Amino acid sequence: MRRVLVLGGGFAGVEAAIYLRKQDLDVTLVSDRDYFYIYPTSIWIPTGEATQEDVSVPLDKLAMKHGFQLIIDPVQKLEAEAKKVILESGRILEGYPYIVVALGQDKMQLKGLEHTLSICGKPEEATELYERLDTLIQKKKGKIAIGFGGNPKDTSAVRGGPAFEVLFNVHTYLKKKGVRENFELTFFAPMAKPGQKMGEKALVMMDKMFKMTHIQKKIGTKITHFEEDGIYFEDETKLESDLIMFISAGTGHHILKESGLPLSDAGYVVTNAYNEIEGFDGVYAIGDSASLMGPEWRAKQGHVAEVMAKNVAYNIMNSIQNIDSKRSYMEHLNILCVMDTGNGAAFVYRSDKGGKMIPMPIVGHWMKKMWGWYCRYSKLGKIPRLPGM
Repeated sequence: MRRVLVLGGGFAGVEAAIYLRKQDLDVTLVSDRDYFYIYPTSIWIPTGEATQEDVSVPLDKLAMKHGFQLIIDPVQKLEAEAKKVILESGRILEGYPYIVVALGQDKMQLKGLEHTLSICGKPEEATELYERLDTLIQKKKGKIAIGFGGNPKDTSAVRGGPAFEVLFNVHTYLKKKGVRENFELTFFAPMAKPGQKMGEKALVMMDKMFKMTHIQKKIGTKITHFEEDGIYFEDETKLESDLIMFISAGTGHHILKESGLPLSDAGYVVTNAYNEIEGFDGVYAIGDSASLMGPEWRAKQGHVAEVMAKNVAYNIMNSIQNIDSKRSYMEHLNILCVMDTGNGAAFVYRSDKGGKMIPMPIVGHWMKKMWGWYCRYSKLGKIPRLPGM
């Protein structure tokens, strides 16, 4: 009864494995890659401030430190009712009373997406962005377009923050290289007010930042497709670009489609506030795999995924002990990030009470750097975890 199977090696899955082990449960984690990737700090790979190795933590080191079993083998099929998992190798995992689904999400597929690179996709794409940007810098001129898309079926599945961060980091990087004036830097998004989730005050500040940095905008028009030399829009205009960084909105993970689990219109697992799934005793969904409840401004973020993971560890242990006490993620639902610009940052916070964006010149950049260091070494158990982090 004390065996738990965790599917996924991202923020939600790793945190779940760590906290389930703190409850002295027998935990097996399945991942499709052998490292935990710290996506929030991958924003510095395109500008050469970090490498893929810098923002990756080997999963075997985490497994050895925390004492969970590790299987590197992509999930091929999940039969939720039977609590049966089939891996790509053909290996079958069953007999686990508890399964935590933390597979993440897929990306919405737009025509010509292969002509773009994403900071939130495969880790190798961030390195390719660096190489492509370096080639343009060698030429000392170019057109760069950076943006993100939306999912009309689920507004929480948008990854806007990293796009803004890469955008401003690239601006700062080009200035350091002394070639900024030779580059056209354009932000694009299909929604009329990208970043609106941060609140109206934050939108005003963002607009000032665009004007100060001379970054152009193409917003409010649906993207029809991408080609090698640019982005095409529904109003029949084209944004020419030598390099396109685009973060496609999320959609439900393909493994979930045939899992038998209840799914939202966008393909995410429908859970209650305790991440339980009605009709599937002992099966939980957390992080990007779960349909996020809450207000229109809600957003899938790493800190919410980790709260879900900790709660599920608590809820599973209480279930084993027949204790009627559960923890919900709803009280922790907010938008919280330090949006880096390469030479500073802005503290962004949004809750039911409204939103705020506080500029943090210079120090903000190093605060985010320190967070990346903290994330790595606290998970490895080399430094203590801070309360609430």
